[in-house]
Amino acid sequence: MRDVAVLAGVSRQTVSRVLNDHPEVAAETRERVLAAMTELGYRMNNAARALGTRRSRTLGVLATDALHYGPSRSIAALEAAAREVGYWLSAAFADAGDADAVIAAVDHLVMQGVEGIVVVAPHAHTLDALDELRIGVPVVTLHAADRGARGLSVDQAAGARLAVAALADAGHTRIAHLAGPADWLEAESRTQGFADELAARGLAAGPVFEGDWTAGSGYAAVDAVRKSGVTAVFAANDQMALGLLGGLHEVGLSVPGDISVVGFDDTPDAAYYWPKLTTVRQDFSELARRAVAAVLADSDGAPASDLPPVAPVLVTRDSVAPPR
Repeated sequence: MRDVAVLAGVSRQTVSRVLNDHPEVAAETRERVLAAMTELGYRMNNAARALGTRRSRTLGVLATDALHYGPSRSIAALEAAAREVGYWLSAAFADAGDADAVIAAVDHLVMQGVEGIVVVAPHAHTLDALDELRIGVPVVTLHAADRGARGLSVDQAAGARLAVAALADAGHTRIAHLAGPADWLEAESRTQGFADELAARGLAAGPVFEGDWTAGSGYAAVDAVRKSGVTAVFAANDQMALGLLGGLHEVGLSVPGDISVVGFDDTPDAAYYWPKLTTVRQDFSELARRAVAAVLADSDGAPASDLPPVAPVLVTRDSVAPPR
């Protein structure tokens, strides 16, 4: 900072004021300081660079539950999408149930000079905490568009309907749903889509068993599935489907001979389950590209009026057959 001050002919305090966007610094002085920084190769942090150019070329990501497949894939896809358009990604993580931590994470991103924030937070209470803030930069949410937030999502309900349709088209009329945690927005949408498709086909409402996204919870649901008398199960993610498959095999039930199973996500391993899993694919790359484009359009003052959901796709493999 001393060398910058000498070259610009100002005090170190003035350099500091430029870096902190102090309102009492004259425009000509600010330009001299920024020119000195450039000449000396001064490596400003993102926040400081944003002061001079109004562009940090950095987007923020606020994430909770990042160890789960959907959020983790979303973050990776956002990084790739940002890089495609010459941007960096800065991520901040928070406990979904801690409103203060969520607010602190947002403050951290804003202080870094991000041009906008993409929120990867699948819980309603996280979004409620954000609703109370005046953030000052554009915000786009992932996986929560059907909650009324400005955001994007894969059409979760439509994906669930694809899964149920695949089972019903194979002849199943008694279908259960192995759901995700009730406090996840995506789990709620998939459960609603499950119920809607059954109703649209005139089929009886099927039993719903709640899991926690893990293979262990799918394995633990085997006894309840057996006792329910269903011939097919729509699992709300592939990991729970994996546990269910293993548990069914252990008790002597064949898939798809005795029970058909459809998953959700199309994880990289789904094609190598036994049997190979029929599932619903989410296009995280397309979702991320749209999110990055939306937040940059908002930043430029030209927000898109409509953010349509990304359509899911059924991937047909070997885990569905007609009931016996």
